Amino acid sequence: MEISASKVKELREKTGAGMMDCKKALTEAEGDFEKAIEILRKKGAAVAAKRAERSANEGIILTKVFNDGKSALILEVNCETDFVASSDDFVNFANFILNAILAAKPANVDEVLAMTFEGKNISEELNAVIGKIGEKIEIKRFKIENSDNGIVVDYLHHGSKLGVLVRVDNIDSAKAGELSAIVKDIAMQVAAMKPGFTYREEVPKDLLDKEIEIYKEVARKEGKPEQVLEKIATGKLGKYYEENCLVEQFFVKDNAKRIGDLVAEFNKNNGTQAKIALFHRFHLSDEKK
Repeated sequence: MEISASKVKELREKTGAGMMDCKKALTEAEGDFEKAIEILRKKGAAVAAKRAERSANEGIILTKVFNDGKSALILEVNCETDFVASSDDFVNFANFILNAILAAKPANVDEVLAMTFEGKNISEELNAVIGKIGEKIEIKRFKIENSDNGIVVDYLHHGSKLGVLVRVDNIDSAKAGELSAIVKDIAMQVAAMKPGFTYREEVPKDLLDKEIEIYKEVARKEGKPEQVLEKIATGKLGKYYEENCLVEQFFVKDNAKRIGDLVAEFNKNNGTQAKIALFHRFHLSDEKK
């Protein structure tokens, strides 16, 4: 049977699939519009299965602050190429997922995939965009952060490949606006200097033990006496904390201050007890944390 151009156009507008794919689907469905949509969805699922083992290390990081600055969301959605990462179809899909997570507050990616948002099944929409784009698309990770008595501030680096959330507790709404500018600088610090922890107390003992052994071995090879190796190694941990713990890092905008000093000064000047609670740093292709 002959398929009209107007019907192909209508199917394309409804599904976002290519013109030729729409025409083939309508032909296979013998003009049945709903059946053609089903065919296109199955095609998307087939492409998704074929692409499942491919690497998806490009994509986009998105952030959203809500609940009057007390909550924020950070999301990573991946694709295979930078070209696709900047395409309207991919960006629109990523924002669709962002809004779906904001609406339902799911606990993990599996829950996201099982959701329906704005009448659309998330898994089906994922398969549809994979079928249309022809690349592996993956909702890699997200984190929703809330502070009952503080603020959550976001920072998104130019290009949307690196994003940060920083949560600060123990600050009332009257002082939150003033503090948020400082926390924005702290979020930029996290982006630039990539700390692994907020406080030294968070560093796992096995990691510290490994560092101490490395320091001891270096000192041993330098000919230092065995009885002083432990003291030398322990002394060098200060440098490790300085590089890896956010509050002990030197502030990139003023290396006479540490990040902890910024909050301490704010508290002293305002009679507050604000405290950095934690941070999340999402960089494209990083391992999940």
